[in-house]
Amino acid sequence: LELANNTKYGLAAYIWTSDLKRSHNFAQKVEAGMVWLNSNNVRDLRTPFGGVKASGLGHEGGYRSIDFYTDQQAVHINLGEVHNPVFGKQTD
Repeated sequence: LELANNTKYGLAAYIWTSDLKRSHNFAQKVEAGMVWLNSNNVRDLRTPFGGVKASGLGHEGGYRSIDFYTDQQAVHINLGEVHNPVFGKQTD
């Protein structure tokens, strides 16, 4: 685990073992955006793709992709009478 996490990158990790319980516990501690157990690069394209540390800019794909490709915007609507002050103009 120390060897696996001792890198500035964290895109993917592959764990090959016959002890499935141990591999699940180990996978939770690996600092990688994607972890494969007894397989390599087999994934559903609807799941998030991306890494941690110096590997990429977060995750894209799946439900997380909307956050990566959109910006939030606030729209304010006045439903009553509107008073627009004119700065610097003297009123009688």
